Amino acid sequence: MKVLLIEPFFSGSHKKWAEEYLRFSSHEVKLLTLPGKHWKWRMEGGAIKLAELYLEMLSTPDVILTTDMLNLTLFQSLTKTQHIPAVLYMHENQLTYPWSEGDKEKKHNRDFHYAFINYTSCLAADYILFNSEYHRLSFENELPRLLNMFPDNRGLQTVAKISKKSRVVPIGIDLEKLQKRVTKKENRIPIVLWNHRWEYDKNPIEFFKTLEELKNEGIEFQLVVLGEHTTNYPEVFDAAKATFEKELLHWGYCDNPNDYIEWLWKSDVLPVTSYQDFFGISVVEAMLCGVYPLLPHRLAFPEHLPTELKAAHLYADKDELKSKLKRVLIEKPPINSTMKIYLEKYDWRFVVKELDTTLSNLSSTKHGHQIIAP
Repeated sequence: MKVLLIEPFFSGSHKKWAEEYLRFSSHEVKLLTLPGKHWKWRMEGGAIKLAELYLEMLSTPDVILTTDMLNLTLFQSLTKTQHIPAVLYMHENQLTYPWSEGDKEKKHNRDFHYAFINYTSCLAADYILFNSEYHRLSFENELPRLLNMFPDNRGLQTVAKISKKSRVVPIGIDLEKLQKRVTKKENRIPIVLWNHRWEYDKNPIEFFKTLEELKNEGIEFQLVVLGEHTTNYPEVFDAAKATFEKELLHWGYCDNPNDYIEWLWKSDVLPVTSYQDFFGISVVEAMLCGVYPLLPHRLAFPEHLPTELKAAHLYADKDELKSKLKRVLIEKPPINSTMKIYLEKYDWRFVVKELDTTLSNLSSTKHGHQIIAP
């Protein structure tokens, strides 16, 4: 079966997901992409350029798989492809994503426009796939608020229609690549890890503030700071680099993926402080490399832990984060083996079968003029 994967924002986790699906899928997958920059313009106008590129193609796909960055309704109208089954994969959404208070569109109350693009794309798609149950529920629960902003013909009944054709298919993780190194060396002084993007929504202020308080109390630790960033990253990172000069083992993005994986295996504890994560790829990657997670009891994080481990690894507020992190740095508790087993559900070997089957079923049902819920 021929699958056309359309990605208007071909960078970071979106690029990795697309390339890995191409590699693991049993289908014939072709990528149609634009560079991952100017995300607002990609959502506004990316469909126009992608439609031009599509119309130059010499073959017609059996299924279109795209992501939340595409204005699917605009793309379909320009390419006349409403007859081709379309699956929308929601990496994130602009309805529940926390906007920076400094964003000029937020200041002028125009931020809902991009959420509306997500909404209309969901209406146009035959299936909608979310990367976590938290993501699916939070989006569906918030949709009525968006629709109630409008004066009439609000379409509240469409929320149930969207829900009926939605399901969860998690992000795939290449476990084999992550776990080539299977032993973990014990560090005399534990290593604290940050391996997320340098963005305000990852809440670096609370992360570094907690570490600084523990440092002032005489708690020993070393620090590894990884992750992508632009030139416009939060100022707290520069301050932290000076504050933790003696503790730092590594600072900045790893160009070589193997170096990144090596630092994950060397690290001991991962205190996560994010305001936003619809899945949390960097968190799951670290957990699979034996890093002890301390996760906020919110967002998608509870989904990454079996019930019996939630009490040890989830925290309710910053005070509990500090107390649990302090205990972990002093006592160095081992990782429970059931955590790794539980996370194997994210292995691409399993995820790709679910995604491939979903696309195959959709293709056969739509071409047979009957669409069933996924």
